[in-house]
Amino acid sequence: MPLWNIAVFFVYAMRRVECPRCGVKVEQVPRGDGKSSLTTSYRWFLARWARRLSWKETAEAFGTSWDAVFRLLQHAVLWGLARRELKDIQAIGFDEISLRKGQSYLTLVYQIDGSMKRLLWVAQDRTEQSLRGFFEFFSAEVREGIRFVASDMCKAYLNVIAEQVPKALNVLDRFHIMKNMNAAIDEVRRTGFAELRRDGYEPILKHSRWCLFKRRENLTEPQAAKLDELLKYNLKNVKAILMQDDFQQFWTYLSPSWAMRFLDSWCEQAKESGLEQMQKVAKSL
Repeated sequence: MPLWNIAVFFVYAMRRVECPRCGVKVEQVPRGDGKSSLTTSYRWFLARWARRLSWKETAEAFGTSWDAVFRLLQHAVLWGLARRELKDIQAIGFDEISLRKGQSYLTLVYQIDGSMKRLLWVAQDRTEQSLRGFFEFFSAEVREGIRFVASDMCKAYLNVIAEQVPKALNVLDRFHIMKNMNAAIDEVRRTGFAELRRDGYEPILKHSRWCLFKRRENLTEPQAAKLDELLKYNLKNVKAILMQDDFQQFWTYLSPSWAMRFLDSWCEQAKESGLEQMQKVAKSL
């Protein structure tokens, strides 16, 4: 227990009582619980610091071990889980984080209601089973109260959302939609670069990647000049970037019906464009 930033140690042997009815019991003390050698106040003190520092830094700064920091955080999480209320959850969001280099992920589920934003669930991997475990953990009453689900375009997520909360509105992440769009444009650009290089026009597409990705109002003068140069040629990547520019209008609609009408029109245009990459984007939408 820290007092005025001075480490204070209590040496006390808790008494054991043999009860005829309950068996052997250890006395309860107000400053601690269980077999932990850390007092309750010290555990919460370290838990608050572990939110600011890494676990290793917390252990080194306060003269304890990494294992002790891990155990006290585990205690804090279990304490919170035992006391949290799961009523009136109307909006949730799914995301994943990478644990390390390679295909190693955690699936995270958040409550994102206007009055409450908190982490609800963590699962290994980003598979259908990892997300299905979240819905199976909560009662049918909680699931039925969910009205909005925000997610990226991961097929595993979309399948489970349609299966578990079919009445909820699935809101796709704008970032991932445009990420897929940019990936398609980059693929078109690389294909066009290879074709121009074969025909002896290699310099035209050099340093053109970012002028194709950026919105027109965000282009620098050299990038705007490069884009104007590209527009002089009847290239596939020019068609793709014009389609991307056209799609930006989608985010300006306030009426769902007009937004849907525009999206249907854009997807039909993408299917007739002859660009396989843009057709894939339209299919995903």
